[in-house]
Formats: sequence, C-alpha cells, structure tokens
Amino acid sequence: MSSGGLELPPGDSGHEGGPADAPGGAPGGAPGGVSGGVSGGVSGGAPTGVPAGAVSLAPTAASPRAGAELDWGADAWSEVRTRAQRAGRAYIWLNLIEQRLRAVVGAVLRPIYEPVHGGDDWVVAAAGPAGQEWVQRAVAVREVSRRKGYLLDPADDNVLSFLTLPQLRELMVQHWPCFEPYFDDRREIELALDELEVTRNVVSRNRALSRAVLEQAERASARLLEVLGGGAGSPAADRLPIDAVEDLVGDRYADVISVHPDRVRLQRQLPAEDLFGGARRLDAIGIGLNLLVQNFSGRRLVRLTEAGCRVRLLFLNPASSAVKRRERELGLRKGELSRSVEMNILHVRRVRAGLRDPSRFEIHVFDETPRFTAYLVEGESSGIAVVQSYLRRARGMEAPVLVLRGGGTRDSSRDAEHGLFPTYREEFESIWEDSRPVS
Repeated sequence: MSSGGLELPPGDSGHEGGPADAPGGAPGGAPGGVSGGVSGGVSGGAPTGVPAGAVSLAPTAASPRAGAELDWGADAWSEVRTRAQRAGRAYIWLNLIEQRLRAVVGAVLRPIYEPVHGGDDWVVAAAGPAGQEWVQRAVAVREVSRRKGYLLDPADDNVLSFLTLPQLRELMVQHWPCFEPYFDDRREIELALDELEVTRNVVSRNRALSRAVLEQAERASARLLEVLGGGAGSPAADRLPIDAVEDLVGDRYADVISVHPDRVRLQRQLPAEDLFGGARRLDAIGIGLNLLVQNFSGRRLVRLTEAGCRVRLLFLNPASSAVKRRERELGLRKGELSRSVEMNILHVRRVRAGLRDPSRFEIHVFDETPRFTAYLVEGESSGIAVVQSYLRRARGMEAPVLVLRGGGTRDSSRDAEHGLFPTYREEFESIWEDSRPVS
C-alpha cells in the first residue's frame, strides 16, 4: 500500500472501500488494491488522495472547527462579569470579617496562652487536641509560604494569620468563657457566621453566587462587624461605612453610590420609608416635591418631626412664570402644574399646623428657574441625598436619579472634599436665602 492515510484492517471484498463491481476486474478496485497513482484517487469514487480502506485525517466541511466551543458570546461575558462582581463584593466582606475575628481572637486568647507557651505555640495550645489537625496544617502552610516567599508582610508571619474563618470560629466557641465578658450574645455571632459559611464556600471555589445569598451575606457581615466592634463606646456603623465595597472604590465615583434611569426604579431599591425614616435633618428643593409629599404620609411626617427631625421644604412658587414655562415644556394644560404644586403646599401646611413646635417645619417658595430637585436627608452618623436634574421633555418621575452619600449631623464635613453632597447642600442654602416663607 502507498502512504496517504491510516489503513483499516482488511475485510471481505464488500468492505474494502470500493464497490464489488468496480472497474478493473477485482472487487474493491484494480489488482493490488490501487489503480493508477495515489494522487489520482481511489477507484470507485473514494475521496481524492485517500487510499481505499483508509480513514482521512483532514477536516471536512461538516467537521466542527477546532476550539469553537471555547468562544464566549456576549451573554457568556455578561454572566461572567455578574459572577465576578458579586464574588468581589462578597470577598471584601469576608475579608473584613476574617481580619476582625482574627484580631478579636488574638486580643483575647494571646494574653492567656502566650505567657505559658510562648511564640506561635500559644495558638497550638489554644487549639487543643480537638484542633490539632487543622492547626498543624496551618503551621505547615506557613512554612511553605516562608520558603516560597509568599509572606509579603512580616506582620502575617504567624500561625494565627493562616487560620481560616471556621477555625477562628472554633477557637472562639471553645473558649467562649474568655470572650463572654466582651460580647453579649454568642448565639447571634454563631448564626451570623453560619450565614456567611455558604458564601465563603461559594467564593473560595469560584462558583456562581446568587443575589439573594450575596445580600444575606452583606447583612450578616454588617451585623457581625457591629457585634464584634462592641465595647468601644460608639456603634460600629460610625467606624465602618455602610457599604464596605463603596468605601474601597469610592474615589472613582466621588460620593455617588447609585444611579437609576428613573424614579420608579429608585423607589424599588430605596422606598420613601427607608429614605426619610429616621432622619434628623431633611431639606428638600424642587417644583412640587412629589417624592416626599405623595409617598410619605402626613402622619409619618408629623411623627418624624416630633421625634426631633428639622424639616425645610422649598417649592417652586406656583404663581411664578417659571411654572408656566415648565407647563409648556411638558405639554401640560395651562394651570395644571401650578394647581398640583398648590395642593402639595396645602398638604404640608396641614402637617405643620398639627405640630407642637411648628418652627421645626419650615416651608418656603422660590421664583427662580428650577434646575434640579434634591432631597438631602441626614441622620446622626450618615446622610443620603437623592438628586434629579430637570429635563425639557421629561417629568420628574422619568428623569435619571443620582443617590449620594453624605455626612451625618455629627460629622457633616466627612465627605466634603470630593463629594457632590456638599455642592447640592450649598446650592440649597443659597436658594433658601433668597426664598420667601409660606405663612
């Protein structure tokens, strides 16, 4: 046989690769198996260049292209980005929890065991017989990291830094009487760590993390950090930002924490009760302030003010020429927008009339061209603002929304250097000075 393909084992004349009645006399082709030159092909219609009884290695039109299954389309890339974003957020929270728990375990157990056992042996002693296996594994991993140069920070050159979150939890549970003077509720800590275990397992193996599990992990992490930060005299929320990821990447976006294409989507993520409830200071400016007036009841406003909130509301004067221009922009009937603003002002006046101290609830109107609407809400330790620009052909419900993080009443200058919150605060104060009170 000539070369040109891999030969199949010889069989009967009906399976040699050519028909039994092929020209040349002998079944399967000419005597000897090949007629003419190899380059001329196999008699009986076999593929060109492939001898009779051979399997071609050349790809055909029907063969799939090598590596075609490795390509990622737009949907695949979108899914991968979503997975990476969720895993990244979860990892930051888990990292914070592990660092905090490691510091707590070291602060409580080191003074007890280190004077007796010294060095890193205090961790081995604290683990005891029940934890001998995993603590020895941590010792071995540290030695490997030393030899391979993985220890980039000398502060991490200790056994405690190589314990995982479950192992730190085990040390805490085993020695709970030592931790009890500092933390009130052991069960709350254990439940929070249980909730985080699912997320830790998923993130460590780079598997898909659902939005629900991520949100549960963020809530558990915030609660756990608050519990583990006890005994310092101030809530952990005052020391740690509400969103740890926001703080780490905040310089990229100033104090903008979210953007929504319209107010409907904003209210799905941030209902009026969450936005205004618990406020200690509420300043709002706009044409009709519908987000507040139509979504936060008058009784709730009364309770909020009686609880100590200072309210200043700044409406566009319904009798001004700016209202008429806005009506023409939106294609509204004459007087339609001005009547809506009047109704909102009458509503908040009734709210103010029901207060024991009406001076805490101020209502003003301004006559300038409205450029934006803003709700500046500040609590004791943090603030938030919802800001919308007025578009020529879009109602306030349809305009894009920025949500800003601002300082609270205790520290209003915390985000003043690079944030937008102080810019809108300054603009509000300027317009307030030029406005007129509503009797």
